[in-house]
Amino acid sequence: MTDLLPKTITPEIFQFLLIGAGIQLLVWLLFAWTIARTLRLIAKENQCILPSQAWFLAMPFFNIYWNFEVTRRLTDSLNNEFFDRKIPVDDNPTRKWGMLNAWTFLLMNIPLPSVFLVSLRVVNLVYFVTYWIKINKYRVLLVEHNKFREINDISENKEES
Repeated sequence: MTDLLPKTITPEIFQFLLIGAGIQLLVWLLFAWTIARTLRLIAKENQCILPSQAWFLAMPFFNIYWNFEVTRRLTDSLNNEFFDRKIPVDDNPTRKWGMLNAWTFLLMNIPLPSVFLVSLRVVNLVYFVTYWIKINKYRVLLVEHNKFREINDISENKEES
């Protein structure tokens, strides 16, 4: 397989690139899993995107476009869910960091000089991690609210008995 590569790419470099691509794919899969888990906590009528559609984020090249869609639809889904549950949160949760992540990811995939690409990669990494943390924060908030509702339901049932 390395016979097809240019002479400047040695087998060691090719192996390093394959490992890097595998790590990147794993990160995308874990990120998609976090989003899918968050969407499963949202009522069906409030979902603007299906949990199974989050996995498209792990598809190279398509994810350039899909980052924008997931950001918009996840934000709308969270808005709907928090409004229905009457949980006070910021308007458009995760939208700012999601859009920053999506735009820097798009720019990273445009052929630019290496200096710009490296800078964009660092900036995108910061935005990506921040976006992931924000999504997980809201997922935990939904989980905690579900626990609170279960405890509340149990205590109401005991009072009725």
